[in-house]
Parts: sequence; C-alpha cells; structure tokens
Amino acid sequence: MTDGATDPTVTSTPAADDPVLQSLRLAPFGLDDAALDWVRTVRAGLDTEARLRQLCNLAMHGDAPEEAARIAALGVGGVTRFVGANLEAAWSATRSLVDSAEIPLLVSGDIEGGAIAISFASQMPNQLGLAASGQPELVERAVEVLAAEAKALGYNWSFTPVLDINAAFRSAIVATRSYGSNPQVIEALALRNVRAFQRAGIAATAKHWPGEGYDDRDQHLLTTLNPLSEADWQASFGRLYRSLIEAGVMSIMAGHIAWPAYARRHGAEGLEACRPASISALLTQKLLREELGFNGLIISDASAMAGLGSWGARADFVPEVIANGCDMLLFPMHFETDLQHLLDAVADGRLSLARVDAAVTRVLGLKAALGLHRQQPRMPTLAQAQQTIRCESHLALQDQAAGAGITLVKDVQGLLPLSPQKHRRIVLLTDPQRAGFVAQPPLPLLLPQWLADEGFELRPHDPDNPPTADNCDLLLYLLAQESLLGQANIYLDWKRLHGQAIRPMMSRYWPQLPCLLVSLGQPYYLYDAPRMPCVVNAYSAIEPVQRALLARLLGRAPFSGRSPVDASCGLADAMY
Repeated sequence: MTDGATDPTVTSTPAADDPVLQSLRLAPFGLDDAALDWVRTVRAGLDTEARLRQLCNLAMHGDAPEEAARIAALGVGGVTRFVGANLEAAWSATRSLVDSAEIPLLVSGDIEGGAIAISFASQMPNQLGLAASGQPELVERAVEVLAAEAKALGYNWSFTPVLDINAAFRSAIVATRSYGSNPQVIEALALRNVRAFQRAGIAATAKHWPGEGYDDRDQHLLTTLNPLSEADWQASFGRLYRSLIEAGVMSIMAGHIAWPAYARRHGAEGLEACRPASISALLTQKLLREELGFNGLIISDASAMAGLGSWGARADFVPEVIANGCDMLLFPMHFETDLQHLLDAVADGRLSLARVDAAVTRVLGLKAALGLHRQQPRMPTLAQAQQTIRCESHLALQDQAAGAGITLVKDVQGLLPLSPQKHRRIVLLTDPQRAGFVAQPPLPLLLPQWLADEGFELRPHDPDNPPTADNCDLLLYLLAQESLLGQANIYLDWKRLHGQAIRPMMSRYWPQLPCLLVSLGQPYYLYDAPRMPCVVNAYSAIEPVQRALLARLLGRAPFSGRSPVDASCGLADAMY
C-alpha cells in the first residue's frame, strides 16, 4: 500500500476511492460503517492546518488547569500526560483536556511500571522485573492492573510494550525497560502486554522500531545503529514485530534508530544508509507497511531527541517525519514553529496532501477504533477512578509481583540471610548522584531505615575511616539506577562509591569483609565487580519491591526470581 508520499502534486483522494480510508475496515482498526463514516465526515471538515494539528502529540507535564486549557485550544490529535502526585488534580486536568477538545483526544503515556509510573497508583515492577518472575500469567495480571488504573485516569493509548532486546549490557536506555535478552520470552510477554492493554480499551504501542539494544548508546543523545544483518534481524526483531502485528497491536513507535544493512540493500549509500527510522521511508513505508503488512498507526519517538535533531535542520526533518511514513509527530519542541514547518512543506511540495490525508485518516481511525467517537462521558468519573486506583485486589497483586522477580544472582560465601546477630554493623555505600527517568526525582531508598528498624546499625562509608573487621560486619552496596535517559552508560563508579583518592578508589573489601551488592535497577554490575561475592538484582526501587527485598534478605521469604539477562556479562570469573 502506498500513501502517495513521493508525489507532491497529488491532492486529496475522493473518499470512495481512498485506499487508506477503506483499510480502516481491516485489522488493527476493524471499523464498521458507522465508525468509518465518522472518520470520513470529521476529516472532510478539516482544512489543511487542522489536519496537520491532528498529526501532533504534545506533552503535558503536571496538572495545572491553565496548561490544560492552553493545550486543549490547540486542536492537536493527542496529548501525552505526565501527571503530578495527586489523583484528583491529575484526573481533573485530564478531564478538562478531553472535555474541551472538539475532536476526541488520544491521551497517551509511557505506562511501563517501575520508575516510569504514576506515583499515586499501584506500583508494578518494570518489564525486566516482571520478566524475572518467570510467571507469564502474573505478568499479564500486573499489566491488567496498570491498564485498569490508566483507563480510570483517562488514558487511551500506552507507549508499551518495549520490544527492545538486552543485547548490549551497557545500554542505559534499554536496561530495565525490556523483557530481557531472549526474543522468545520477549515475544510471549509482549503479546500478553498488548492483549491486556487493548482489552481495557487502551491502544498498545510496540517500540522502538526497528529495534534497539545492540547499540549500547542512547538515541536521546545520538542516532543509534542497529548493526544486525538481515538474517539476524528477521530472526529477532523481525519475529517480534511480525508477531505483534499479527496479534493486532494498534500502533508502532519509530525510533531514531538506523538499520544500515537493510538500507544499503535497497540502494542507500554513505550517510543515507544511517537515516533514522523516524524519517526513513525505507524503514517505515517499505519494510514496516509493505513487507510486514502493518496497517496501524505509526508515531515517531520524541522529536526533541538528539537522535533526530543531530540529523539536520529542524525545518527539514519535522516534515520528513510525516512525509516518510510516520502518522504522528511526538512532542514538537515549539508547537507553532513546528506546525509552520509542516505548513511550509505542504506549500512547497515536500509534504504531499495525499500523505497528510493518509496520516490524519489513521489518527482518526485509531480514535474510532477505541470508540472515542461515541464515548460519553469521555472518561470515567472521579469516583470510579478513586474506586479503581490502589483498590484492595490491585494492591494484593502489586505485592505478589514485587517479590516474584527478585533474583539472588550469587552468594558464594553463604552470606544470606542477614541477621542483627551476625551483621549488626553495616557500612552503607550508595551512589549520591543517581537520577530518575526524564525529569522525575529518583525513588527514595527506604531499605536502610527498615534495616535499622530491624536492629541493624548503619553508617555511611567514610573513605578517611575505611571499614575493617573491628568496626564493620557487612559492607552493603545499595544501588538504585533503573533505565536512564541522557547518560551514556550505567556502571559501578568506584570513585563516587569509595572516594576520589587513588587508594580508596582501588580498594576492594571482600577478601577481608562480608560484602553484599543489591541493585534496585541495573542488573549488570558484575561487569565492574565480577568478584563481588553476593549479588541480588531487584530491578526497581519502587516501595513494594524494597519491602519484598527486605523479607528475602532476612530469610523471611525465598528468592524465586530468574535472571532474564546474563548478569555475568559473559565474564569467566563473575559467578565465582
């Protein structure tokens, strides 16, 4: 199927002969005559500028009523909500948005779990922590809770599941957001994620096309490269995306990720072979639409990311996002300026009206497929939200999921369980510069206070007074860095942990003292400390996981998690 993107002289196609409009009868939209008529009628009532506004998805941070009113007046097609810390304020702001929109809004979010979560909702582990449970049914039930609570807050579009593969262990942006390193496991759990969200009336999104995880860099900072051959890609990412397309996933997010092997086979040379998928007609229209047969909505990843911005001038690449196959632009940097870039491209023929029509048809089609054209009221009541969020059954499942994935990676000296009788004096080492995801603050470390409440005595590491067997019974390295936006890698920084001077930086205490490393995030610290004798990976610092971790460290509950990645990073000495 073609959208006429290469012919700037094409004008709008008559509705009766419009193949994109007619394709909305097919999966994943499945529209009936009434819904199709709604799409046709709404589209006919939009001039070119209004259609371009529908192709934009804006971010709304916080719950200020005036910000909701400002965004609602822009006539955009979607808003990604980053809500604040209060249920009523968050609900009210979203209600104001959706009620003020003349055309129903797509309300989207990264509903992933772990640190990327709604703070006042039930807290579920991130994708890696859920995968570590080894219980697919539990994973699906956890996603059902995320979906039910998101639906209660007005969300109808989730930017999940993450289909990336934990192949390059230094990747800070994949890290805990993936279901692991095994494509078969990723496929099984991603399918459950899609089913759970779309049963709840929330469109799921497979990301990040055409596949991240083999380049350990971050597309927020540069265009990353998928280095796989076509055969290897087909066996991994190709398998994953085909499976989710066949299962009816409603949208796919095109990343700022290039796939040179495919581009070169189709004639791209030099730098052009490294064009990111978000502006690549080869990867979005030829591969995704034509070869894989995806008929749903394609949205770009955030347009402010350096993986796109480093490619060229914004006036050029903003129109290319739509012209080359994406149906929606995620997060214009300056909305009116980017809108003008789109208008200018239509005026000079770089962006055809046929391509604009195809994109807006799919945007409206997704809204109709979700029933937004007939939904009244447009979101649940506040009372319904309050009854749903953190209800008793959700909290019970939260606690079950929190402990299921915690993994005892190794304990070669038989250190665990901890007890105040054997390990009373604990020297604590944490990373003072750890960060949260995007603008969010890091989750608080609650475990140290809980250990103190159990009778342990904790003190921070002092490089001028290093621990010895006379003053310390246990060194506890407590690290809590989940996937991180904007940092090249996550690693064990000995300078920050032990001290800037050469001697403490190079000191390793485990030959003389019991040592335990607990990671509430990144699962790969054995790369930097392969001989650490006892390592526990808990994948997330959300409060329920820390509570479940305490029980396991003290021997009150068993470790049942199974690592979904190679925590040894392939090192010959890391498990000894």
